[in-house]
Amino acid sequence: MMSKTNTVRNIIHRNIERQLVREFLLRETERAGFGGLEFNRTPEGTKVTLQAEQVGRVIGRRGKVIHELQRRLQEDFNLDKPRLEVNEIEEPRLNAQVMASRLASSLERGWFFRRAGHSTSQNIMDAGARGCLIILSGKISGARHRVQKFQKGHIKFCGETALEFMDEGFATAVKKLGTIGCTVRIMRPGVKLPHEISIQDRAESGLGPIEEVSMLEIPDEEPEAPVVDEAAQTDAKEVADNVVEKMAEIEAAAEEADVEIETEDAEEVVETVEVEEGSEEGGE
Repeated sequence: MMSKTNTVRNIIHRNIERQLVREFLLRETERAGFGGLEFNRTPEGTKVTLQAEQVGRVIGRRGKVIHELQRRLQEDFNLDKPRLEVNEIEEPRLNAQVMASRLASSLERGWFFRRAGHSTSQNIMDAGARGCLIILSGKISGARHRVQKFQKGHIKFCGETALEFMDEGFATAVKKLGTIGCTVRIMRPGVKLPHEISIQDRAESGLGPIEEVSMLEIPDEEPEAPVVDEAAQTDAKEVADNVVEKMAEIEAAAEEADVEIETEDAEEVVETVEVEEGSEEGGE
């Protein structure tokens, strides 16, 4: 348990020392365009790589400035045999820390915050960045604290994608009304996001061409006549004949009933005529 606690404590102390070193070098090399630090632990000691916009100012005449910085790192901080190296920034407009320092400097010189924010974001996008986010927080335009954001292009706010593809820089601008925090986040150019896919040709992926398939013409076939079941056909004929016979019987019975009614009516008429003739003779 003690060993685990000591290990965690050593990691925390080491990160605190690195943060203090970063603040010290940022303060000493701010005019040279401080762009960031990288720490590498080697068997020979701790290698500190400094990125700067103007390497000559960091090195100094005959290496006087860099030797002084290296001496102070060894005496004032608990770094194991520090060795300081300086690399030049190829494109300062794509470095978040450099642009944050420039933004803070422009605000201290009296630039209006909207002009400074839009100008900085436009310079970053002109350099080829995929996107940028600028956040100004503090007493920007009055006595009350407020936050102003400037956003352009494609950015990521959180997640593994934001940690991997977004560079972040922070600087402070001290004005009469108060301190303004300047945060600049830049998505580097040429970044391929997880949701972006590209389809390659077969030749690019190392596959051979697809063989041509010959098309076969199928002749038109005449539709086959439906097959009729003979047994079903005979059954249908028998049913039809039975129906016809029944209808004939019904019609015959109806005709016989009409004839009987007509004979009865004729007999009644004959009887009435005879009665009338008898009555006439008696009267004469």
